[in-house]
Amino acid sequence: MSEQFEQINPPARLLMGPGPINADPRVLRAMSAQLLGQYDPAMTGYMNETMALYRQVFKTENQWTLLIDGTSRAGIESVLVSLIEPGDKVLIPIYGRFGHLLNEIALRCGAEVHTIETEWGAVFTPEQIEEAIIKVRPKLLAIVQGDTSTTMLQPLEELGAICRRYDVLFYSDATASIGGNPFETDAWGLDAVSVGLQKCLGGPSGSAPVTLSARYVDEVRKRHHIEAGIRDRHHAEGKGSMIRSNYFDLPMILDYWGDERLNHHTEATSMLYCARECARILMQEGLEQSIARHRLQGDAMAQGLAAMNLELFGDQTNKMNNIVGVYIPDSVAGEAVRSVMLEDFGIEIGTSFGPLKGKIWRIGTMGYNARKDAVLVTLSALENVLRRMGHKCTAGAGVDAAMAVYSGQ
Repeated sequence: MSEQFEQINPPARLLMGPGPINADPRVLRAMSAQLLGQYDPAMTGYMNETMALYRQVFKTENQWTLLIDGTSRAGIESVLVSLIEPGDKVLIPIYGRFGHLLNEIALRCGAEVHTIETEWGAVFTPEQIEEAIIKVRPKLLAIVQGDTSTTMLQPLEELGAICRRYDVLFYSDATASIGGNPFETDAWGLDAVSVGLQKCLGGPSGSAPVTLSARYVDEVRKRHHIEAGIRDRHHAEGKGSMIRSNYFDLPMILDYWGDERLNHHTEATSMLYCARECARILMQEGLEQSIARHRLQGDAMAQGLAAMNLELFGDQTNKMNNIVGVYIPDSVAGEAVRSVMLEDFGIEIGTSFGPLKGKIWRIGTMGYNARKDAVLVTLSALENVLRRMGHKCTAGAGVDAAMAVYSGQ
């Protein structure tokens, strides 16, 4: 007899960790729309609208602004595997878990990877990065803007000019930061950016918007390849080495998103609807307004936590707007607190990785959950759990501190 399962009915959760977050209901409704054929004019019209919307999100004029089907890691892999040839020098500044991820992916591409590292909770100065570029002379600088493992936001504003000075391509993963923190692709001189939907963009994981400069596209098109089964007489092959991934081959993906609509894969239609709606909602609110909302909610959360006799983690001058780290007090068991928060209050908060595992909690205020009620409920629940477990703090102090931030906005 076959095993029977009930219909999926997830428990009610308020996701206040480092992501994913609760998706905006409008995004979930968009995902439930009926499917279309991948070359239906309505479908290709939605693809073009999605490209136009994400040009606004990324603050770019780049023609090639589109979606990679897969989680945010798919966007990272597509950018790196399409560019890096074996032996290429890549410089990666590492200040948290996701710098290590860029390092691993670049190594898998056959790169000669050079890294510089700083302690978790700090970021790099432009001078440190320029010094490393002068020493290494890389083809590519790859860096994370916002690393949720440390809650830090790496300043990028001066790096584009440095990269141009030494003829280096400039890529950033901005999955955790875009939409809640300033990000200016063109003004900052970025050549490639990849992101995900599950943080400040208010959606689920599963689609990876990317934007690519003409400079980057010219470089990867040298490796342009067309599958034999769809090749026509007018198609010309690139002269470079074949990109080692078919699925993440950006020149072929560009052919699919371009005017020729050359078949590459069957577009993940529901995720395209989702990504389009995430960007539409963001632009309806206004990019600057969204950033200000994330800053306000993040400040309220941070001040509330500090008022509860908790020590904030890391360099607060370079903290992301949408997530805060706090040291776990010695008087409580960190995982026990997280378990009670989830089981009794239905609220999820995060721990961290590597050298911070078991040392800090990470509490997010991002996307649909960057709301006053979500902040106040989380602070109230956490204070209750902490006091019952023996942590000394004044009853109501966290909510009062957050309310003071709101009243002063």
